Amino acid sequence: MSAKPTSPCTGTGGDDTATVPVPVTPIDRVVLEIRKFIAAAIFFNAQTAERAGLGLTDMQMLHMLQLYGPSTPGKLGIWTGLSSGGVTVVLDRLEKAGYVQRKRNPADRRSLLITLIPVRMRKLASLYEEVESDTRRLLANLPQGDLEAVIRFFEALQAARERTET
Repeated sequence: MSAKPTSPCTGTGGDDTATVPVPVTPIDRVVLEIRKFIAAAIFFNAQTAERAGLGLTDMQMLHMLQLYGPSTPGKLGIWTGLSSGGVTVVLDRLEKAGYVQRKRNPADRRSLLITLIPVRMRKLASLYEEVESDTRRLLANLPQGDLEAVIRFFEALQAARERTET
């Protein structure tokens, strides 16, 4: 009987999943740093959403629309993992708050396109200016080759995520 491999960053295979062991390999270190970053980003977005008078899910939906452009509710459901009912509830709140509008989809009259209302989004942008500026400052200190490696990594990560969505 062979021992199950363990991952220091997830605790997988070990007895204690309540703590994260010290990373051993560079991959362990990267995974751990990604987990830390994601956790901090979620809390940052939750606090920012609260300051804007929005829920975290509402704020994340606005991010998806900002990143991917006008989208159908079905596509938003795929990207977010929300049910069609969940997407509708979020879009109802965002429409009522003046952040989005529903328009007929010119490519398919049976569906809608959800679009952002730019004037409302400008108010939200100020909440992210400092963190974006700090991020740009940190990235400006990296050599071009490192930046390209970071880009390739995030593109590969996104491609893997998209494959699991279809």
